Amino acid sequence: MDLLAIIKAIVLGLVEGLTEFAPVSSTGHMIIVDDIWLKSQEFLGKYTANTFKVVTQLGSILAVVVIFRKRFIDLLGLKRFSKESLEPVPDGQLQVQTGGRLKLGQVIVGLIPAGLLGMLFEDYIDEYLFSTSTVLIGLVIGALFMICADLFAPKRARKQSVDQITYRQALAVGLIQCVSLWPGFSRSGSTISGGVLLGLSHRAAADFTFIMAVPIMAGASLISLYKNWQYFTLDALPFFIAGFISAFVFALLSMRFFLKLINRIKLLPFAIYRIVLATVVYIIFF
Repeated sequence: MDLLAIIKAIVLGLVEGLTEFAPVSSTGHMIIVDDIWLKSQEFLGKYTANTFKVVTQLGSILAVVVIFRKRFIDLLGLKRFSKESLEPVPDGQLQVQTGGRLKLGQVIVGLIPAGLLGMLFEDYIDEYLFSTSTVLIGLVIGALFMICADLFAPKRARKQSVDQITYRQALAVGLIQCVSLWPGFSRSGSTISGGVLLGLSHRAAADFTFIMAVPIMAGASLISLYKNWQYFTLDALPFFIAGFISAFVFALLSMRFFLKLINRIKLLPFAIYRIVLATVVYIIFF
């Protein structure tokens, strides 16, 4: 494994880390960058390259666990924290919490729809939807959904904390998350938009999105790694390690930045970026 391959791994990890939890589709960005420029399949092979993408996702997942560590410990009942201490990035009055707290059951309810569909259609998605053209479709349609969320979200009784989410809202967000199985649509874009339309603040919807992401992404990643364990060769290992560390570091930085700003900037800037990106890629390469 030469130095150029390691640099490419770091770049792909950077792309994954910066985009995994912003509503712009990390999978879409990884596919576009890899297909158009890095072409990791040419020097790793198709299945090793796909396994690498899973490894970088695990780096991003670890970043979520670090930022929301108190929340996960609280959810698992290992230790109870005050509700004020559960917020990883305080954001003034927007984080004042009243009554109740997020329960593990609500997270599980939110996970079930996309988890079941993902298991049923995993092979089909991997075979037919992982291409730049399908990603462009997902980027544009997802952007339109995000714009609708900002325009038509209910203005009254907005729930400012993830601890105020109901089981019905958790299930509804989980159902909306199913559209993110289409690469380019974005898991966080769909769930944050859905949560906002259901009466959550942008920050509360983002918190719930990130918390749900850990078990569903970790589960999917570990299953994929189990199926593709034979591709962890000594030659590819430095490439995997570089991508994992890069994704972890950049996901940690980008998540903290995103959580501080999401209630202020909302979804429109991300939607515009998605449409511009899709347009530029289409004009240049199609």
